[in-house]
Amino acid sequence: MGKDYDNDLAFMHHGNVSEEYSQWPAPDLIISDGAYGVRGFRGDTADTSGLIDWYKPHLLEWSKRAKPSTSLWFWNTEVGWATVHPQLLATGWEYVQLAIWDKGLAHIAGNVNGNTIRQLPVVTEVSALYRRKVYLKTGDGQTLDAKHWLRAEWQRSGMPLNSANKACGVNNAATRKYLTLDSLWYWPPGEAVEKMSDFCNKNGQVTSWPYFSLDGKTKVTAESWDRLRAVWNHRNGITNVWNRPPLADSERLRGTMERSAPRTYKPSKFSAAHLNQKPLDLMLTQVAATTKIGNVVWEPFGGLASASVASVLLGRHAFAAETDDTFFKLATERLAEAVEAYKRNGTYNFSNK
Repeated sequence: MGKDYDNDLAFMHHGNVSEEYSQWPAPDLIISDGAYGVRGFRGDTADTSGLIDWYKPHLLEWSKRAKPSTSLWFWNTEVGWATVHPQLLATGWEYVQLAIWDKGLAHIAGNVNGNTIRQLPVVTEVSALYRRKVYLKTGDGQTLDAKHWLRAEWQRSGMPLNSANKACGVNNAATRKYLTLDSLWYWPPGEAVEKMSDFCNKNGQVTSWPYFSLDGKTKVTAESWDRLRAVWNHRNGITNVWNRPPLADSERLRGTMERSAPRTYKPSKFSAAHLNQKPLDLMLTQVAATTKIGNVVWEPFGGLASASVASVLLGRHAFAAETDDTFFKLATERLAEAVEAYKRNGTYNFSNK
């Protein structure tokens, strides 16, 4: 797990991830499980008021290094996510949906003293899915999001909008779905965009900036357009509510005899190594849904590197960082085991489980 990025399935940096962002290949997916504002690990903020400052330098680096097609899963508490959400939007991330991990009643160890907590018991964490907001330049000097860019480029040709149907060989899908600005719009397939480009460049007004060009020099191709879109691999039966108890089996790492959080005072051999180790099955679900084999996955706040382990098992290239000595050692061992498992068994297959 060295720096041979092209061949290694996993790279684990021992130190602050800010030292590595510029060295890592551009991510196809980022899985963030950092500060929650609950003092859940050494270095966590004392409350949510410190989260903006904690995340800001990371958000700026993610935005700088991300591809137009990069996705982001952002783990946190409900209020922690709500606190950082405006900053995510401000740095170019587009909100998609919120996944809720329901850990069940067992998570609160039976009864709680309602007079003490004076609220409903919390048994959830959330993971918000974001994608990069794609902005493109038009031939007349505007910078627009994909929806408005498609319509503006067609209008620039001087032809009526309904001519796009002829260009695409459809009855009305081009004007009703591809070039509309209302809620019926959806991302057109690359084949349709290439056809509209060819049609406009052949029949539209003469221009020095090719119609539907991504760089102002060459016309768009189906492949280049499709590369702008974030990956989504759908599995039926998976919703945005994950009813899954917290780890309590052999997957849970224990016995380091170290405090896993500031409020863990007397660790024993039965104490969890990490206060918030994520279940591997949830990580596998996130990575599989938003990447392809061979893609690059960043886990900036590695902890025990559960997201990176899932990425390796699925044939992705994982890049993680961790400052804590013990967590780094455990994560490195887990990643080495995952690499061996992948070499032995091939890509993890959900249908075999």
